[in-house]
Amino acid sequence: MVKALLDSRATGIFINKKMAEKHGFRLQKLERSLKVRNMNRTRNSRKNIMYQVEVNVFYKNYVERIRIDVYNLGKTEVILGILWL
Repeated sequence: MVKALLDSRATGIFINKKMAEKHGFRLQKLERSLKVRNMNRTRNSRKNIMYQVEVNVFYKNYVERIRIDVYNLGKTEVILGILWL
């Protein structure tokens, strides 16, 4: 079980790279990297998003297979943004 941060301001769905690697998710390299912007629309100083993983998301009786962008989220494991909400 994973605790996820629900963030209606986030424009994507993200998983922490360390967590994805720890749990053995298969990282799928993107054809083109994705630039990351902060809340104030400035460019994030960390690297671009280079990978995605495919996972099943379970919430109560609901299950959905989704692709999640892999990024360094610090202490946060998963961010579920507007795309999932």
